[in-house]
Amino acid sequence: MRCCKTNYSLFFHPVLRYLKEQVPRIFCLKKEFSPQEEEELMQSRILQPLEFFLFGENPQEGLQKLQQGSTSSQLCGRVFKEGETVYSCRDCAIDPTCVLCMDCFQDSVHKSHRYKMHASSGGGFCDCGDVEAWKIGPCCSKHDTGAATDECVLEPELYERAEKLFRILLLYVTDFLVWEESSNLPDELQPRQKEPAYFCVLYNDEHHSYDHVIYTLQRSVNCDQAEAQTHTALIDKEGRRAVKRGSLRSCQQARDLIRSNSEHISLQPLRVEILHAAVMAHQTFALRLGSWFQKIISYSVGFRQAFCQVALETNIDGHPCLISRLMLHDARMYKGARKIVHELIFSSMLMDTEFKRLFAIEFTKHYKQLQKDFINDDHERSISITALSVQIFTVPTLARQLIEECNVIKVIVDTVMDLLREHLDDNNRFFFLGYNSDKFTRIQVIFHDLRYILISKPSVWTEELRGQFLEGLKVFLGFLKCMQGMEEVKRQFGQHIAVEPEWEAGFSLQMQLRHILAMFQDWCSSDNEILLLAFKECHKVLRECNNQAFQREPTDYYMCKQILNVRPYKVSQEPVSIHLPISRLLAGLYVLLCRTGAVEHLDDPLYDYTQLAEHPLRCVVLAAQVSAEMWRRNGLSLVSQVYYYQDVKCRDEMYDKDVVMLQIAASKMDPNHFLMLILLRFELFDYFNGSCSTKDQDELIQRNRLTEEMLYLLIIIIGERYVPGISHVTKEDVTMREVVHLLCIEPMAHSSLVKGLPENESHETGLESVIAKVATFKKPGVSGHGLYEVKKERLVEFNPFFYHYSRSQHSKAEESQKKRRTQEGSDKALRPPIPPAFCPAFSNIVRLLCCDIMVHILRRIFQRAAEDRATHWTEAMIQRAVHLIGQALLEEKTQLEDSTVEEVTFDFSLKARSECNPSVFHLLSKIKAIPSLEAQKDMVKWVLQMFEIVKCLREKSSPAASMSVETTKPEESAQDKEKAERKRKAEAAKLHRQKIMAQMSAMQKNFIESNKMLYDNMPETDPETPQVELCVAVGPQRGSTPAEKEVLTCILCQEEQEVLTQAPAMVLTACVQRSTVLTQCRGKIPTYKEDGTTYPLFMPPELAVGTHTGSCGHVMHATCWQKYFEAVQNTTRNRLHAELIVDLENGEYLCPLCKSLCNTVIPLIPLEPIIENAEIIGQHLTLPRWIQILCARIKGLKSGEPDFRSILSYGVQEPRKFSDSITEMLLVCATTVHRVGLQTAPNELCPHVPLMAWNTCAFNIQAIENILQEEDKPLFGSLQNRQLAGLKAIVQFSGAQRLKIGYDFIIAGLSTVLLPVVSRKNTPCLLEVDFVHLLVGLVLSIPSLYQEEAVDLGPSAVSSAYNHLHILHLVTMAHMLQVLLSSTGAVKTPTIQIVYGEETEEAKAAAELYTTVSQHTGSLIPDVSGSSVAERVKRGIQPFLRCAALFFNCLTGVQPPEELFIGAEGHFEALCSYLALPSNVFQLFQEHRDTVAPLLLNYCGNPAITKVLKGKTHIVRYPRRRNRLIDLPEDYSVLLNQASHFQCPKSTDDERKHPTLCLFCGAMLCSQSSCCLSQLDGEDVGACTAHAATCGAGVGMFLRIRECEIVLMAGKTRGSTYPAPYLDDYGETDPHLGRGNPLHLCPERYRKLNQLWQQHCILEEIARSLEVVNVMFAFEWQML
Repeated sequence: MRCCKTNYSLFFHPVLRYLKEQVPRIFCLKKEFSPQEEEELMQSRILQPLEFFLFGENPQEGLQKLQQGSTSSQLCGRVFKEGETVYSCRDCAIDPTCVLCMDCFQDSVHKSHRYKMHASSGGGFCDCGDVEAWKIGPCCSKHDTGAATDECVLEPELYERAEKLFRILLLYVTDFLVWEESSNLPDELQPRQKEPAYFCVLYNDEHHSYDHVIYTLQRSVNCDQAEAQTHTALIDKEGRRAVKRGSLRSCQQARDLIRSNSEHISLQPLRVEILHAAVMAHQTFALRLGSWFQKIISYSVGFRQAFCQVALETNIDGHPCLISRLMLHDARMYKGARKIVHELIFSSMLMDTEFKRLFAIEFTKHYKQLQKDFINDDHERSISITALSVQIFTVPTLARQLIEECNVIKVIVDTVMDLLREHLDDNNRFFFLGYNSDKFTRIQVIFHDLRYILISKPSVWTEELRGQFLEGLKVFLGFLKCMQGMEEVKRQFGQHIAVEPEWEAGFSLQMQLRHILAMFQDWCSSDNEILLLAFKECHKVLRECNNQAFQREPTDYYMCKQILNVRPYKVSQEPVSIHLPISRLLAGLYVLLCRTGAVEHLDDPLYDYTQLAEHPLRCVVLAAQVSAEMWRRNGLSLVSQVYYYQDVKCRDEMYDKDVVMLQIAASKMDPNHFLMLILLRFELFDYFNGSCSTKDQDELIQRNRLTEEMLYLLIIIIGERYVPGISHVTKEDVTMREVVHLLCIEPMAHSSLVKGLPENESHETGLESVIAKVATFKKPGVSGHGLYEVKKERLVEFNPFFYHYSRSQHSKAEESQKKRRTQEGSDKALRPPIPPAFCPAFSNIVRLLCCDIMVHILRRIFQRAAEDRATHWTEAMIQRAVHLIGQALLEEKTQLEDSTVEEVTFDFSLKARSECNPSVFHLLSKIKAIPSLEAQKDMVKWVLQMFEIVKCLREKSSPAASMSVETTKPEESAQDKEKAERKRKAEAAKLHRQKIMAQMSAMQKNFIESNKMLYDNMPETDPETPQVELCVAVGPQRGSTPAEKEVLTCILCQEEQEVLTQAPAMVLTACVQRSTVLTQCRGKIPTYKEDGTTYPLFMPPELAVGTHTGSCGHVMHATCWQKYFEAVQNTTRNRLHAELIVDLENGEYLCPLCKSLCNTVIPLIPLEPIIENAEIIGQHLTLPRWIQILCARIKGLKSGEPDFRSILSYGVQEPRKFSDSITEMLLVCATTVHRVGLQTAPNELCPHVPLMAWNTCAFNIQAIENILQEEDKPLFGSLQNRQLAGLKAIVQFSGAQRLKIGYDFIIAGLSTVLLPVVSRKNTPCLLEVDFVHLLVGLVLSIPSLYQEEAVDLGPSAVSSAYNHLHILHLVTMAHMLQVLLSSTGAVKTPTIQIVYGEETEEAKAAAELYTTVSQHTGSLIPDVSGSSVAERVKRGIQPFLRCAALFFNCLTGVQPPEELFIGAEGHFEALCSYLALPSNVFQLFQEHRDTVAPLLLNYCGNPAITKVLKGKTHIVRYPRRRNRLIDLPEDYSVLLNQASHFQCPKSTDDERKHPTLCLFCGAMLCSQSSCCLSQLDGEDVGACTAHAATCGAGVGMFLRIRECEIVLMAGKTRGSTYPAPYLDDYGETDPHLGRGNPLHLCPERYRKLNQLWQQHCILEEIARSLEVVNVMFAFEWQML
């Protein structure tokens, strides 16, 4: 660094002197400033003077002049942050790395194309404006090429000043970012007097966790946890942080403590250094200068060019340029410095074509060193300088220039070789035993760069490019040579292998090379000269590898008069490797030679095809032997290798290429010799030669299995022709065939098909272009996903021995197709499909089918089957042999049809019939009768037919005639069978119907006989005046309660029991939870004091929080439940993370049958029957009299009124008595409702216990009415059984709650809203009460007024009838007034309706009421017509009437009128009739005019109402707003756009956030982030948990936008994920945007989510999902 002195120009000494004085004053040395003060001082004292010098005038004026003469840049260049959503166009992008930021995408043509979206890993930038990145639409509307220019518009003086200033400042920045001395500064910046101030600086690493660092800091520098957390977060973000300031000694002590404390936790200590304050100051300012540079160069293209010129200019003394110095020190810089440097490169050199080229050359020059530094670095690649390779190597023109000028291919491959050299063995082959997985993963990343370079093949080859590419290819072949034959395996005998050998590293390399190999072949195919030279070079390297292959001399082998001279080798006894990249590359290049026609220029005699096929054949045999379980003792590692060898991830450059090489050999070798070679390597030569016999069962099984595999390989070699170059097919044909065979297994989702298809280098499978041709799409329902089904006409292409099927897929496909053919009435023969013809170079392969050895093999197999020697053959063997014959006959038939008999040399049918006795044909006819081959009978029959067809073709007789006979017979028989089957079914159905009718008739006669007395005593009814039972649920006209016995079965003991009041209790499982589903003031949840003094007596109309009690409808005996509950408590405590599913402390358990979450039980209570006739006293107990005696009773409880006991004179009876068991369960349920509803400790003596029971009853009714209205269902008859059972049980349970003596203040309090009984403080006005809750509370509490000190009494049925009637009338009138008063504020202008003719009675009554109210309120309400008032009030009270109807139906059991079972809307008159209300509800005010008048005056005179009418108070309007989940946009990218612009309100940094949307209220939250932690009940919780507490009373439903998944939450500790309601075009969800397809809202799924919320099933869904998933590591839901 001493040479720095010579680098600084003397002209700029004043600048350095100024920096020497000012920087320490602002940063680190003197008193510590706040970040804001520091920024202001830096701007005013340093940056503004620099800008003054740069512009030569006021910076603002200079900038304005500059902007007038410049235009915006064509390139966007937005640098992506980690997690930011980016878009790629599948139609237009040159490669998948070409991406757009959200804003550019929204304004581009690509929005209407096939695009993909995914989360950026950070570090890249937007390619908008780069014409080389896109086929069409390179620019969005903002970066249109027409509006941009890259010309320098700076004046010469300004450019010169910029260049000089940039040179000195960039040198300053570079020096301090790479500065390694901790206490000294360069001479130019050395202060006159050195301050004794130091900093202890802690650096980030990837070895220590957050908790480790926090722990270390707390114990080392005496800071509290909050301070330690702040330090740690900033160290992680910026890469370093000063954790202590002081003297050198104190900082040294802190350093030693940090090191020792961190070593106790991890073997590696934290990196900590001591820096002098002046060094720290200049380093801090150097970083700020980096940001300043970005700002300045964004002003003008000229500034950018000046900066690039300075950054890339080479020094006279030979030192690297400034930007190279920064790159070479990248791995030694901390994270914050790296980010600044990378952003500076992005905004400067990468935004200019020429400087990008120069930078790319510098980058390539230092590539090897940069990669070596990255390998030894512990930071992620996204913050390494090596990540910039994607920005350089993917530009097609730049990539080709780098190949020509720097031979970048050679540079990259050499880098990999240098890094992997340590893993070479003595044979110069890789051996990865004991490799470092982290280091190896980093090395593999380098292959991405090679892929980037090759991503766009050249259309024009220059001599320079040709030469350099071939040079690079030779180096690459040298690398592949080290892989050829690596990690050989040898079969283990006797004893199982002790240690599983390493295999993952080799296959990781293979997967990385898969696309690179394909791309090299693609480049070669674009130029015939290159292709030939590449093939020859590849063959040369392969021969060098094969020289070591054989240990023994060739031997002669004899079979069927054929001689094969080959070296002996047994896969089962000698080493074999699965890695043969050069052999496979050679096979690929040969096919390309055939495809381009360049194969003609090959000198064939030079190539020994037996040699070439040797290693691929060994590999195939190894897979076969593993399948035959011959290598069991070699462990799972070999099984895994064979699996990946044939798996879709690797097969196209492994297994498929081995098959191709065998096909090449088959086309060039004598067919008999080729088959003999196959038999030899499969170790079946002696077996088929008849010279091998064994009785060992294992050996026989293995041999049979090998024979199956060998036949399967022959089927593949002959039949698999779907490779461009082997036959005349296109890539599209290949993809279609793959898709057809996948869909023949079963219907599949789009994502499953994509997984089953190989991807190209652009991650495309070609599925979209072919799927419509081969399959039909079935849309998904509310759950599941869309499925593709193969089209019928495509089934002829099905090949049961498709070579990409795994064993399980083969059996599934075969079973599926046989089942389909059976259903269609066809035979079960799965015929071989007619394959496309081979290209000329491969046409000789078909000779395998008719050669002597093939016929010999087939005869041997059938002979063993005909002899029925069970251990020497298998059905699978026969199936494969028959398939081969089918292939041969189809080939012969095709040739005979295309040529004359004399020209056809293919004579399989002749050899199969006439060869030595018994012939194949004869044996085939014989095995047809073997019982164990019944499944193959149809196939054998088809083959025999084919023999006849071929025979006819050879004899030139008419094959059509014989075929028609053969083929029509099965069709006719199939049709006859189908007709007969239909007839049989119809007759069976007729007999079944007759039998049922006879049984019903007998049962009816039997019932009449056994109930003869009943039928005899039935009164005769006049048909003209039918007896219709009144459907009235309230008052003296109340209908009868159905006297049905309710007999239920306990789900635990399965015993039946009738529900009776004195019987042992039967209970319903239930879950009590707080709810905001009906709230009208979301986010405002009341809080209560624990002493109960603030517990509410009335439910406000906002319904801020209700108490919902739901049930799954399953019934148990109370005793059975108690035993089950105790058992659950004991067993669940021992379960891992049980607290996530059930909260044992709060009495939670899962329903034994359906696993719903429950926390209490509801005792079942039968309906109370009615005996008395209530009409007798109707004229005495009028509404005024009832109010009088009620008020007297309430007042008398305190003061002894004269009418105190008058209420008893209208009928009393003894209250229903319950068994002890029911009483106990009533208490259990009531205390749970009270505890959960008020969030208080259990207290059965609290006077609010019965009140909370009535409240939950009312809230349940309102919730169910809301659901029915929301789903447009009738009020009655449409509830699920569990909802209906739960509601009835809740109402009866609430009705059984009796207030104890002394708790009568509750009744008094409830009554004061309606009646001026006693003056009470804080009595709410009409507008401050929910009348459904009030109705339920009054109806269920009034029986408690009948209690006496000495005797427990209750109202008789007569009294109850009138009580219910008068309460309902009063509450209805009060609610009508509430609706009227609350709706007036909404009407700003009179809405007088013009009525023709006379006004209706209803309108007159409404107008009269409105006038009265107007007078009482001082004319604060506007004038409106009577009909308008009537309409508004009726609409407003309808939900109340519906709730009242549900309530009285469950309370009395009276059947509702039929109209209420049909439709959701209307039926106002039917509701009124059922509730004993006049259809003109305003009549109530006229009928009870004298009674109601003073009450109206009292109601309207309340000061609170005056406030409301003057608009000073917010009120609820009726009918209430029905809550739904928020509206979501149809296109998911709109949500992503919102998320991209989301800024956390509590954070100023630009780090990645997790924007999360509350679906209840639409709030956007910052989840899983430390910036938004808050306190809830003394605990730290995340933003979502805190929000759910206020928005949903602990329950939440959130959409995590970047993850595209729903999160359900319940409380602080429980949550689960749920599929988002967004589907792609294929009917599938896309969690975490893994596939990245465009997503659209599915209304049905969103409706289901809405139902999940409104039906209070979120808690249940969470419990079920957690029960299904075995939770090993608990997720901290409270931190979300």
